[in-house]
Amino acid sequence: MTRRYWNINLEEMLEAGVHFGHGTRKWNPRMGPYISAKRKGIHITNLTRTARFLSEACDLVFDAASRGKHFLIVGTKDKAADSVASAAIRARCHYVNKKWLGGMSTNWFTTETRLHKLRDLRAEQKTGRLNRLPKRDAAMLKRQLSHLQTYLGGIKYMTGLPDIVIIIDQQEEYTAIRECATLGIPTICLIDTNCDPDLADIPIPANDDAIASIRFILNKLVSAICEGRSSYIRNH
Repeated sequence: MTRRYWNINLEEMLEAGVHFGHGTRKWNPRMGPYISAKRKGIHITNLTRTARFLSEACDLVFDAASRGKHFLIVGTKDKAADSVASAAIRARCHYVNKKWLGGMSTNWFTTETRLHKLRDLRAEQKTGRLNRLPKRDAAMLKRQLSHLQTYLGGIKYMTGLPDIVIIIDQQEEYTAIRECATLGIPTICLIDTNCDPDLADIPIPANDDAIASIRFILNKLVSAICEGRSSYIRNH
């Protein structure tokens, strides 16, 4: 795997609040090696280790992107949703930012069927066909389209399972993590002090509650993906 310099600045991480963990009573003991101190009842993450793991994750996604691999970014809680969508769009990745529907990856046949339906309804809406239907039928299909767009809109162009999944908030996205593990899909997971680092292939110890922290981590990963994609385009 290619090793590169990603300019992960500790001062910028401090400004983004990446180091703030949960209250000491909510911690997972397996996070002990990633915690450097306690301050006013809150665990403080060791940013030197965070930088090392984030750099390793950037190397992984750069290498994968330079080989034309596909990514899925998952983060459905309110504080992460907008950042996940904007990061994914910037890096031309797929994303899930509303709710992970159980079986979304392990029952790919059903998900694919829903995606076909979503694309068909979008096409019918664009051509105006929905508006030519009886009002009751049109209203029903528009509700169905809205529902599918909400939960599957970020993966509407996905034609197969992703090669790598980036997950924001392990606790919130536990089902997604377990499905990836079942399928052998590598995961990069932002983990706070209440998480289990052993569940992710590459854990990135960081604050998963602050928008600035989430954006900092995503921006580094997305920049690496974009560089990798540029390399892939130049070589093909």
